Amino acid sequence: MKLRIVLSIAAVYMALVGLGMMVVPRYFGVGAVPADAPPALIAFLRIFGGPCLGIAVLNWLSRNAEPSPTLDAVVLGNIVGFSAVAANDVWGVVSGDARQAATLFLVIHLAIALAFISAFRNRTRARHG
Repeated sequence: MKLRIVLSIAAVYMALVGLGMMVVPRYFGVGAVPADAPPALIAFLRIFGGPCLGIAVLNWLSRNAEPSPTLDAVVLGNIVGFSAVAANDVWGVVSGDARQAATLFLVIHLAIALAFISAFRNRTRARHG
């Protein structure tokens, strides 16, 4: 998959996650956030929406960038982030501690991580022959 497409998909996904956490954290966290969640928990969840929006903007603005060490850094950051989240999803699904939606998120996060890895490897191969 082309890096431009992966960055675009990740940007839209992260924007949706960020907005979901900031605007409707109870709905976004169905199955994980209790209906009577204390305001401090809701505020805590909303904090994480901001960095997600920042990553969305970074990915969106990087999607048309020329190959560079800076673009490599954006891609590697996404590989680390999506791989870490996918690993957390695996842990939750395997242990049975995760909410029901975790399996769907596991597939999404793993697919995006693998797409970034593939795009990065293709770019590296193209540069080094």
